[in-house]
Amino acid sequence: MAVDSPLQSRMVSATTSEKDVKALKFIEEMTRNPDSVQEKVLGEILTRNSNTEYLKRFDLNGVVDRKTFKSKVPVVTYEDLKPEIQRISNGDCSPILSSHPITEFLTSSGTSAGERKLMPTIEEDLDRRQLLYSLLMPVMNLYVPGLDKGKGLYFLFVKSESKTSGGLPARPVLTSYYKSDHFKRRPYDPYNVYTSPNEAILCSDSSQSMYAQMLCGLLMRHEVLRLGAVFASGLLRAISFLQNNWKELARDISTGTLSSRIFDPAIKNRMSKILTKPDQELAEFLVGVCSQENWEGIITKIWPNTKYLDVIVTGAMAQYIPTLEYYSGGLPMACTMYASSESYFGINLKPMCKPSEVSYTIMPNMAYFEFLPHNHDGDGAAEASLDETSLVELANVEVGKEYELVITTYAGLYRYRVGDILRVTGFHNSAPQFKFIRRKNVLLSVESDKTDEAELQKAVENASRLFAEQGTRVIEYTSYAETKTIPGHYVIYWELLGRDQSNALMSEEVMAKCCLEMEESLNSVYRQSRVADKSIGPLEIRVVRNGTFEELMDYAISRGASINQYKVPRCVSFTPIMELLDSRVVSAHFSPSLPHWSPERRR
Repeated sequence: MAVDSPLQSRMVSATTSEKDVKALKFIEEMTRNPDSVQEKVLGEILTRNSNTEYLKRFDLNGVVDRKTFKSKVPVVTYEDLKPEIQRISNGDCSPILSSHPITEFLTSSGTSAGERKLMPTIEEDLDRRQLLYSLLMPVMNLYVPGLDKGKGLYFLFVKSESKTSGGLPARPVLTSYYKSDHFKRRPYDPYNVYTSPNEAILCSDSSQSMYAQMLCGLLMRHEVLRLGAVFASGLLRAISFLQNNWKELARDISTGTLSSRIFDPAIKNRMSKILTKPDQELAEFLVGVCSQENWEGIITKIWPNTKYLDVIVTGAMAQYIPTLEYYSGGLPMACTMYASSESYFGINLKPMCKPSEVSYTIMPNMAYFEFLPHNHDGDGAAEASLDETSLVELANVEVGKEYELVITTYAGLYRYRVGDILRVTGFHNSAPQFKFIRRKNVLLSVESDKTDEAELQKAVENASRLFAEQGTRVIEYTSYAETKTIPGHYVIYWELLGRDQSNALMSEEVMAKCCLEMEESLNSVYRQSRVADKSIGPLEIRVVRNGTFEELMDYAISRGASINQYKVPRCVSFTPIMELLDSRVVSAHFSPSLPHWSPERRR
């Protein structure tokens, strides 16, 4: 094979195993002519699903070419597909969206009504996900040698799941993967050895799971070559857990016995084979390091051989980069893949680049991809054009332009708007590379939660009804995701107005109820993160003095905003604006208890 791409150049210069060479050659083959791969993928999807109820509506009559498909099949959102998805979830086994049986639903971010999205999936989708996973380490090995000489400390968790009324599992995509045989019975691979045993990862009690995974990581601290979690927030949550529990962990290590907080039989049995004897030296080391007030560089102090952090730090997760740099002493952060509940999309072929430079190469065999141009208007806002004829093929996107991702999958999503906004940064061979810009319409996000403007507005309205009878109302509000605390939490700024046109000060009891009412109004992903995962802290309302939002407008105008077009930002992150808001706070209030959530309650 001729050496004509950066990936191949590295492959030639590196000591590459036969398995890795095969994986890297596959990447090269897929990216040399992505347009022909895309044509084949769409043909396969339309041929196998030609007799589905959904496709029959559009009179394709067995035609599988792209021009006909685009002219007859509309671009859709989740709301458009809800009736079909609801029928499948209720137990209708006829070929509605897919000719292959829907085996489960993968849950995604909430809709405007606060429901979880249910993404249909078929059994072979696991093979496609596994294929993408199999490409990650061969690429990483080109940049970081010797990863087969140690282990990875990854904090991985399953989340609560439910069944639809028709009996199909409904769960997050990673929970589905971790519970599959692809993960549980994965063959031994020296490049993918974890310190965490399956029993700990698969425990649905996140506290027991975290404790066991952290204990294993400490016991094997010299073997750890990389630390990771799915999201940056997840790794910081693990550090916070260590801060709160290092004494108990050190006691277990010192005595060689497992804490009574672990009562899951599978974990207890597995840990009895790992925690086999006291290790006083390790326990004393842990006490010495963790008792220090300054935790800067704590990761490399405890796990000195760590070469990089494997976490997602793009999009909303970028807010955690400074904190991760503090705790890790500046270790590189690798973002390795781009995926969602709808489909897995692509990989980062330069995983050791700076977080700000992360771009993902879309693998054209994963699904059929189209791109809706995302145009900026004169006010700086951007919206995806609704002209369906303007959708661009994967191979025809242009560097520097932004698009909304639209996919057609084997499982029965056709021209589905994912909601991700991507910017083209370049090409690998002929396959485009994209920088993830943001989720469309998302205002607030701490972890896997995604709250949009309409949902936040509804929550504010519901909470403000608690003091409406007193003649007080919320005249303006904005928000931000506070991530300096662990776990992070939502902060909502309110400016209140009473009957006498003064700054109304409500009682602590009423304001605490308002905080809780806002949480009850948010979607089930948020509430699960609060109740079950404990990855989001109590919502906070900060009441600011009268005139604060006028000052905010004055500040924006002083920086060039048009007084005629100025709109209060419903989410803020610019430091001077946040400093202005915080300097005007007259009272702060937190949610006093957890909102209601259960796996069965999806609203």
